[in-house]
Amino acid sequence: MLDKTKDISVSAQTWLDQFEFALGGSDPEALTPLFLADSFWRDVLALSWNLQTIAERDAVIGELRARAPKAAPANFKLADDRAPPRWVRRAGTNTIEAIFNFETATGRGSGILRLVPDASDGDHLKAWTLLTALDELKGFEEQLNRTRPRGQAYSRDFRGPNWLDLRNASRDYGDRDPTVLVVGGGQAGLAIAARLKQVQVDTLIVDREARIGDNWRKRYHALTLHNQVQVNHMPYMPFPPNWPVYIPKDKLANWFEAYVDAMELNFWTGTDFEGGTYDEAQGRWTVSLRRADGTTRTMHPRHVVMATGVSGIPNQPDIPGLKNFTGTLLHSSRYEDGEDWKGKRAIVIGTGNSGHDIAQDLCSSGAEVTLVQRSPTLVTNIEPSAQLAYATYNEGTLEDNDLIASSMPTPLAKKTHVMLTEQSKELDKELLDGLTRVGFKLDYGEAGTGWQFKYLTRGGGYYFNVGCSDLIVSGAIKLKQFDDIDTFTADGARMKDGTTVTADLIVLSTGYKPQGYLVRKLFGDAVGDRVGPIWGFGDGHELRNMYARTKQPGLWFIAGSLAQCRINSKYLALQVKAIEEGILRRTGEPQR
Repeated sequence: MLDKTKDISVSAQTWLDQFEFALGGSDPEALTPLFLADSFWRDVLALSWNLQTIAERDAVIGELRARAPKAAPANFKLADDRAPPRWVRRAGTNTIEAIFNFETATGRGSGILRLVPDASDGDHLKAWTLLTALDELKGFEEQLNRTRPRGQAYSRDFRGPNWLDLRNASRDYGDRDPTVLVVGGGQAGLAIAARLKQVQVDTLIVDREARIGDNWRKRYHALTLHNQVQVNHMPYMPFPPNWPVYIPKDKLANWFEAYVDAMELNFWTGTDFEGGTYDEAQGRWTVSLRRADGTTRTMHPRHVVMATGVSGIPNQPDIPGLKNFTGTLLHSSRYEDGEDWKGKRAIVIGTGNSGHDIAQDLCSSGAEVTLVQRSPTLVTNIEPSAQLAYATYNEGTLEDNDLIASSMPTPLAKKTHVMLTEQSKELDKELLDGLTRVGFKLDYGEAGTGWQFKYLTRGGGYYFNVGCSDLIVSGAIKLKQFDDIDTFTADGARMKDGTTVTADLIVLSTGYKPQGYLVRKLFGDAVGDRVGPIWGFGDGHELRNMYARTKQPGLWFIAGSLAQCRINSKYLALQVKAIEEGILRRTGEPQR
């Protein structure tokens, strides 16, 4: 329990000292005065070997007391090389925010402490939120900077294999199987492979595309990232400082190709993952890979990481009458360029980001476009509104900002996003009023939590306006409601009022099936039942089955934006390494 002091660094360090003493002591009540009644503790592997959030003081203290004896947390110190303690405003609350370091019996970590005055207890400073996150395992630190490989094995032996010989042998897997097989070579696959390589876990990425980066390169012509460059850096290798704020798809795809080469990642292109079975006794998978030349390779990795993203299998709903249409029918995943449709008529079904972008691309190419809305959609201008969520990344270091992003408990993050959504509604009022006038149905997410929680719960349902909404308001792109369609005909959509919207092209921007569909297809129903739902929030405050151990041993999932993958790939890699080195087994932690 702390009195307020002008020196917030002293206050923060004093709290950490008292916290460490209370954790190691025998007094069951010693932790109670350190926390607010309505407090949160988020632990990322450090004490619990889980990604978990505990809410309310009694539950927090109970979990801390259960975990501390085995984890042996100690040496809690303010981090000298990070942002110093400061007053900030988080989720509408003024708080002292302090970054600290600590260690446990098996690793070293960092965390964030937020202190606020407790009005019910004489304004004594108490913990509102606490993050403890594992950074590295003792004895298995990443080989970086002063501990980087020296290269002597190939640079000093003139008669032995050189660096290229060793790289080719590593990539070929002629005499071994990888420890980890990563399925999918987008940002998620590259991030986890890079992290695993740095902790010396043999990893192979497989992707069905013919060239690294094609999962972005082959998307529609006009695509650029919708969030800004400073948020999207890859692990270990940030984008150059002269890169554009919004990265074009082809530029990002080429970067992925360069990243694989620079980070020395093992990557097989043109390779289909056909599925696998798990041997509980051996603790290994038997998986089948079909190569570009038609040959099949069977491998026995200990871990499979599904990095196919939240956009895996296209969702093509059974729309009554659509089979009557005799023009060109495409899912948005197969749409490439509007130039082929100049002077023709197109219907785009779906009003998420892809639907809007494709409609705008077609319109800009000279097509006559009708956008069909199936359900209410959140719309926000790409600037400044859509970027409000990333405001912290406009200052400070990437490392600090990633830790801050990791530290916010989901209930407080939701509160923050409700506030940001209200702010964006005011900023975008003219646009939103215009859309309402032309009949566009708007929503703002569950309980007003905005676009980010739409993404985290369903992977879509929003649009960052880069001009398409203005075209809808002006009438340059026509708008129809799906409920007003009677049926589809050979030449388009017949409306309930008897009119027909004629079309040469219909694009289904109807999203993607949940990842569980792919799990069942590749691994069978038993594994699908064991894993359960993937993505979205379950009963707790964490994403379901993401970045953490699932109920199926050796099966992991990683997906999300470049920033999410950069942050969470670190924690996934640490878990795999801990399992491979027997750390979880030695600590008595269940390995599933």
